Amino acid sequence: MSDEAKWYVIHTYSGYENAVKTSIEKFVTGRNMEDKILRMEIPMETVTEVTDSGATKQVERKVFPGYVLIKMVMTDETWHLVRNVRGVTGFVGSANKAIPLTEEEVLAMGMEKHEVVVQYQVGDHVKIVDGPLASFTGVVESIEPEKNRVSVMVSMFGRETPVDLELDQVEVLN
Repeated sequence: MSDEAKWYVIHTYSGYENAVKTSIEKFVTGRNMEDKILRMEIPMETVTEVTDSGATKQVERKVFPGYVLIKMVMTDETWHLVRNVRGVTGFVGSANKAIPLTEEEVLAMGMEKHEVVVQYQVGDHVKIVDGPLASFTGVVESIEPEKNRVSVMVSMFGRETPVDLELDQVEVLN
C-alpha cells in the first residue's frame, strides 16, 4: 500500500498549519490509517533576524505559510478525512482532484533524499553512465556529496575538460 503513496499539498488557513497536522495525526492514529497516511511536513527554514537594538537571533519560520505537505495513499476515505479537518481549505489541485507533487518537486523541497553510495574517490578512473557524455571516461577531480555533485576531468577532442555531474552519473572503471 505504501508504494502507492504520493506527496500532496494541503491548503490551510494561515497560522493553522500545526493544528491541522496535529488533528490529522490524531485521526490517523484513532482510525488505524498509518498505512495510508504516512508522513506530514511543514517545511521550516532558519533565518537570522536583526533586532532593533542591532542584535541577531535565529528564528524558525515556515517556508510555505498556509500549506502542509502530506505523503498518503489517495482514496475516498483519506481524501474525506483530510478535507474535513478544521482549518483545511482543500488540496492543491483542480476542483475536487488533488494533484500529487512530482518526484523532482519533492527532491527540490528536501522532503525525501535518494541516498547515493559513492564507490569512487578523487583520482579514480570512472566511466560516465548517464547523460549526454555517457560512455566517456575520466578522472575524478572532486566530490561534493552534500550537493550530490562530482567533477570529472574528461578528454574530449584532445583536450582535458572538467565536467560537473551528479554522483550517480558515474561509476568506477574496472
